[in-house]
Amino acid sequence: MATKKKIKKKPERELLENPEVLAEKLSKTEQWIEDHKNLVFSVLGVIVLIIGGTLFYRYYLANQNNLAQSEMFQAQYWFEADSLNLALNGDGNNYGFLEIIDNYGSTKAANLAHFYAGVCYLKNGEYDNAITYLSEFDAGDKLAQARAYALIGDAQMEKGDFNEAATLYGKAVDHYPNEFFTPQYLMKEALAYEKLEDFDRAVASYDEIINKFTKSAEIQNARKQRARIENRASK
Repeated sequence: MATKKKIKKKPERELLENPEVLAEKLSKTEQWIEDHKNLVFSVLGVIVLIIGGTLFYRYYLANQNNLAQSEMFQAQYWFEADSLNLALNGDGNNYGFLEIIDNYGSTKAANLAHFYAGVCYLKNGEYDNAITYLSEFDAGDKLAQARAYALIGDAQMEKGDFNEAATLYGKAVDHYPNEFFTPQYLMKEALAYEKLEDFDRAVASYDEIINKFTKSAEIQNARKQRARIENRASK
């Protein structure tokens, strides 16, 4: 006759079914805490400080961002009015974009101020400053980031660094392809390649507009410029 094997209780089940065992475990835990209470309270204190500090920083940063957005309103108005020096530096009573960056450096508003400042410098012909500030802009929005790449490319074109410009226009093209902006970046990329006398790659950029963006405003110009390059090559 087969003998039944005794099923061993798992420790977890034994704890639940045997109050004496559970009480013993709790007693040992309490004793350990009592023996190491300084360590326990130190660890708990550190955890409370970390959580409290994180919550405070988030509240502080949100409050600072609201203040920065309010302070930046006038600078944005000047920017729209093409008063670029005022937009950059303020008027003594209202902040310009540079002061927003200096005083609210970790906020989303200060990040956006980098973009505005870069564009101001680009329009003023200060290309190195434009590159610096636009490079420090980190957009959460894909369209805005692609735009920043293209603007840095514009600054590099003005400096005569056509190779770097072509690279940046390529980044703008690849970052978030869309019907409206991408053909514009491809036209710029093609021009940079033409400046480098890399006509095959220029034609490839024009072809991408012709083949992929058939409804874009740039398609007729792309066909025209492509034909111009081909005529030049045949002479």
